[in-house]
Amino acid sequence: MKLAVVQFSIIFFLLTSSFCIFSTADSPCGEKCNVRCSKASRQKYCLRFCNICCEECNYCVPSGTFGNTDECPCYRDLKNSKGGQKCP
Repeated sequence: MKLAVVQFSIIFFLLTSSFCIFSTADSPCGEKCNVRCSKASRQKYCLRFCNICCEECNYCVPSGTFGNTDECPCYRDLKNSKGGQKCP
């Protein structure tokens, strides 16, 4: 029974993850995160977390592709589960 639940969960995740949109120009965060992540080596990872941070911080994303985090203290102060910086 446990194995069936795990298998279902994995299949469900794989099917639904293909429908996730990491960034779109239509969203308030899309254009800002596209600029922020334009030079990132891991685009999807950067866009995913940038959009999460942007929404949590009322659509505030620092300008440029790196640094400038003082422009958005909320964005700067969000931490991941290990205590590191969450937002790119």
